[in-house]
Order: sequence, then structure tokens, then C-alpha cells
Amino acid sequence: MYRVAICDDEEKQRELVKRTLIGLSIKTNIEFEMELFHSGEQLAAHYERGEVPFHILILDVEMGGMNGIQTARRIRELKHFDEQIIFLTSYPQYMVESFDVITFQYLIKPVAPLLLEEKITKLCQYFQAQDKKFMVIKSGYDEVVLRYDDIIAIEVAKSLTIKSKLHVITKAQIYESKGIIADYAAALKDSNFLHIHRSIIINLLHVKKFASGSVLMSNGMELPIGRSKIKEVKDYYTKYMIMKGNSYDSI
Repeated sequence: MYRVAICDDEEKQRELVKRTLIGLSIKTNIEFEMELFHSGEQLAAHYERGEVPFHILILDVEMGGMNGIQTARRIRELKHFDEQIIFLTSYPQYMVESFDVITFQYLIKPVAPLLLEEKITKLCQYFQAQDKKFMVIKSGYDEVVLRYDDIIAIEVAKSLTIKSKLHVITKAQIYESKGIIADYAAALKDSNFLHIHRSIIINLLHVKKFASGSVLMSNGMELPIGRSKIKEVKDYYTKYMIMKGNSYDSI
């Protein structure tokens, strides 16, 4: 499932894009979770509050107040670089300015639904081609697409009613899923993830500090290291930091 933000100050245009994506979903079985925003300020505030980010931003360029390009620039300033942006506009002269915020597509209004469908389909194919950077998990009744870099840790969750329950912890929220932790460890071992405990996998990108028997993550969580894994974890992390050309904190 791909999260899509549709930002336009005209309700008619927001609904047109929404209907186009619903139609595309029916044709292709690609699932979209859409949120509609009536201004650039509203969308920028979503990111400033640290709420769940989007995969795709469909932005009108000409809006009262903060225009589409200014909105995209603000989102990039907040270090969100993986969102793919599609601009919709009646004025082609804005195209050059839009390059500054890393744009996937620039479409001139009125946009034919079939053309927008084509561009969105290509964008979803791009995401699928980046499969080493994304993970799809089942959470409740939804399939959620997560960037590897946004995942802080995966841990076994205690449950009396759900077998093999997992918590997938991201920068934005914690997702409940099901699976075998060892299977995730095997699948992620070449992608900066490390199995530090029989029930915990961490993303080394989010490590702040290692203590003697635990690790502090970027979200403030302190996770235990299995006693039998302490030397292995320390050696692996040391090699990882050397490869990155950095030093690391430990106690």
C-alpha cells in the first residue's frame, strides 16, 4: 500500500485526483491510502508534527499562501528526501524552479486521468524496483510499505492470543505484525540490520550508543543485547563504523 498526499486548494481538483487513483487501484490492484490537504501549510504542518510520511506527494503549484514548490521545499528541509513528487500546474514556466526540490513528474493542467494513471503506475514500478530499500509488512488488514532506513528495530512482542507477534518500530509509529524474527534477520542481514538478541533486530543506522549490555537507539529506546552476542555485536558494529569512516560511542 502506498501513502499518497493530494494537496490542492480546489476541492474539485482534489476529488478528481482521488477518483483517478481509485480507478487505477481497481484496474491494477495497487492499493493507495490517500489523504487530502487543502493548502501547502496544512501538508507542511503534517510533516512538522512528525506524523506518518507519504510515498507520493501530488501537489498543485498555484495555491494561495504557500505554493506547491514552497511546500515541497519545506518538506525537503525537514530531511524527507524519499517522497516522490508530482506537480500539477497550468503554467509550464514553473518547471525549472521545481527541479530544485527533486521532482518525479511535472504535469500541465488539465491533466487527463489516463495520463496521471500512467505516471502513477510508472512511479509504483520505480518503488518496486527499489525492493532492497523497502519492506512490505502485513499490519492488521493492511499491507504497509516501509523504507528500510525508517525502521529502527523489529522485536518479538509478548502476546497470549497472537502467535509470532512482532513489533516493527519506525520513526513515525510502531506497527503490529506477525512473523518469525529469524526469518527477518536472514532477509535483512545485508542491509545494515543486526540480530542483537534472540528476540530483537536493530537497524545500525539508528544506533546512538552501545553500553556493555544494551544499545541506545535514535528514538530513545534502550534495547538489551543477548549475553552470548555482546562480542559479536561490538565487532560487527566496529566494522560497520570503519566502513562508514566514523567513530562510535560506547561505554
